[in-house]
Amino acid sequence: MPVSATPQVDEEALRRIGLSGREREVLQLMATGSSNQEIADKLFISLPTVKSHTSNLFMKLEVRRRTEAVHKAKSLGLLP
Repeated sequence: MPVSATPQVDEEALRRIGLSGREREVLQLMATGSSNQEIADKLFISLPTVKSHTSNLFMKLEVRRRTEAVHKAKSLGLLP
């Protein structure tokens, strides 16, 4: 029985774009549809910190919205 391959994250793309570990965590939670407050609660960080990470993500991914960020991250291999 063939084993289905799990999508992998492109580590080289992560380095090239320069996402920090925390930015990556925020992006992953953003992709699940979590709100900023839910992300803050799950990562035990403040809401302004989540907003700061989100702003950095938008700048690094050259997008303006969460949906664009998730779509672009997936197309670049930053999310499985």
